[in-house]
Amino acid sequence: MATDATWSALADPHRRALLDALRERAHAVGELVERLGLSQPQASKHLRVLRDAGLVEVERRAQRRVYSVRSGPIADVDAWIGPYRELWNDPLDRLGTHLDATAGGLAAPERRPASGGIGMTRAAGLGGVADTRGDARTDAGGVDHHRDHEEHA
Repeated sequence: MATDATWSALADPHRRALLDALRERAHAVGELVERLGLSQPQASKHLRVLRDAGLVEVERRAQRRVYSVRSGPIADVDAWIGPYRELWNDPLDRLGTHLDATAGGLAAPERRPASGGIGMTRAAGLGGVADTRGDARTDAGGVDHHRDHEEHA
């Protein structure tokens, strides 16, 4: 179970940035300082908080301290968040189903007369308008019906 120390450590944006960098690979403190633009004391302070919360571990390599992410506490956070995913996944799934069901309706525009007697077409739900006056040369599919009509006349 995620502890209060874990949540407190994750609350700080600098510590989350450190975790993001460490997610890619282990880094020495100096590399993290350079990469994130923190001072060495700032980075050390944040890494200590992450270490105390169990989110990172440190390994001494000669004169360097190399930090890496510990997956256990992150997995605990993920397990806690899991049930809440339904709050956004279910509505997004319903929206996707609705959009899939209405996608066919976009090909069949709704005709609406506009002011001034000019015929206009409004694509269902999109608010787009296209000119449908009789002098238009092509339809939505690019077919020139006037030319066909002139050839048959």
